[in-house]
Amino acid sequence: MMIAFTKMHGLGNDFIVIDGRENMPALDEATIRRLCNRRFGIGCDQLVLLSAPTLAGADVGVRFFNPDGSEAGACGNASRCVAWLVGNAPTLQTPAGLLPTQQNGSLITVNMGKPRFESGDIPLSHACDTLHLPLQDAAACSMGNPHATVFGDITRAETLGPAMETDPLFPERANIGFAEIISRSHMRLRVWERGAGLTLACGSGACAAVVNAVRRGLTERSCTVTMDGGDLHITWLENRDVLMAGPAMTVFYGTTV
Repeated sequence: MMIAFTKMHGLGNDFIVIDGRENMPALDEATIRRLCNRRFGIGCDQLVLLSAPTLAGADVGVRFFNPDGSEAGACGNASRCVAWLVGNAPTLQTPAGLLPTQQNGSLITVNMGKPRFESGDIPLSHACDTLHLPLQDAAACSMGNPHATVFGDITRAETLGPAMETDPLFPERANIGFAEIISRSHMRLRVWERGAGLTLACGSGACAAVVNAVRRGLTERSCTVTMDGGDLHITWLENRDVLMAGPAMTVFYGTTV
């Protein structure tokens, strides 16, 4: 079956976006893995599937799939790409809830919702202090998907990331961020994403890193996060919503065979 797609990226975090709002394609795990493969398929960090919304107030349904075929609950960079593709500042219906968006020129802002800190909400395999996990002294939260942030040496992302992602503490695996605090309003971040590995940028990971840094008193509530692919601007509002602002870009259009 031939499937039309749009290839997009947010700071080098790249996506295959398939619009199934009018004609939903049949996508099983094997097909998703093939499409995401960079040598035998199109190649991407995640595949994004659009659908007709089912909730009041939503403009488009969005699901996110990792290159290994597993489904993710949230993806900040992909959410910006969808907002750019659909236009008119849509509200996205995602597994993590409704995400309102705004557009100011080429800058897309997504309200990523409220972080959660309870062990069962992240989730963790057992209750513990989520600000100081018994694993590399990481801080953990959920941004619709599980995140842990390690503060200090970001060069450890490739060596510690794989083992931490699959540690028994995370029954659904986790995205592992490695953050270096540059100033009260600036951090450097690399993220080992579950099911995808090290990516050039991770929007929900940037949100989680700022939230965890604020919880530890390391940064202000508004912070620039520099990743390998560029900068995101994260603001944790007093009402606990997290705003993520950054660019999105269409790369090319195509059709699978």
